Amino acid sequence: MAPTTAYSVDFDDTVAVVTGASGALGSAAVERFRTAGATVCAVDVVAPDDEDSLLEPDSKTHFYEADLTDEGDVEELMTAVVDDHGRLDHLVNIAGTWRGGDHIEETDLEEFELLVDINLKTAFLASKHALPHLHDSEGSIVSVSARSSLEGGEGDGPYRITKAGIRLLTETLAEENKGTVRANCVMPSVIDTPMNREMMPDADHDSWVDPTEIADVMAFLCSDGAAVTTGAAVPVYGEA
Repeated sequence: MAPTTAYSVDFDDTVAVVTGASGALGSAAVERFRTAGATVCAVDVVAPDDEDSLLEPDSKTHFYEADLTDEGDVEELMTAVVDDHGRLDHLVNIAGTWRGGDHIEETDLEEFELLVDINLKTAFLASKHALPHLHDSEGSIVSVSARSSLEGGEGDGPYRITKAGIRLLTETLAEENKGTVRANCVMPSVIDTPMNREMMPDADHDSWVDPTEIADVMAFLCSDGAAVTTGAAVPVYGEA
């Protein structure tokens, strides 16, 4: 499916933190927010000059290397962003990964803990330490859940569990911060990324959703156009 024309949003004079910024969806979100005028603080453990990075920084993009599973690192990150740029308006929680293939009784604890740490703990810690600054700006949080989080499945239970956790984290943030900070999440199915194409070479790639299209929805959820929307889990399945 070809990307559509981006929804018009104005993020001039705002500051956005995008986690998982070196990946396919993260780099698309960085591009979308800076195109809308935001100063973007791109966060990842993979630096832009790494061969695995898809991030292309420019004058409006500032890269911060941080371990988002380490609370001390996250607290220092949010303090540094506000010290460097004076404010924080948008938190975009994209850091995450996928593992699957085994039933629960065959899943190593290390794999379960990896998914909890990268998919859920990162969003929890980033939200926790961004919130005081987002209250000051009456900002917003948007995170990435998954279509598969809506029900149990065979072979990728820990992934589904952590992405269901993102939905509940989103609803909790929305409830606890009514009137000040909005929190929403998106639920992709299969995203058209180089990694997914490599893992599923025989799939119908035309039915997959381009990362730029998901980034458009995330930008909208942080915009004034979604001022009355909080606690939502928005499907971004396309035809997948």
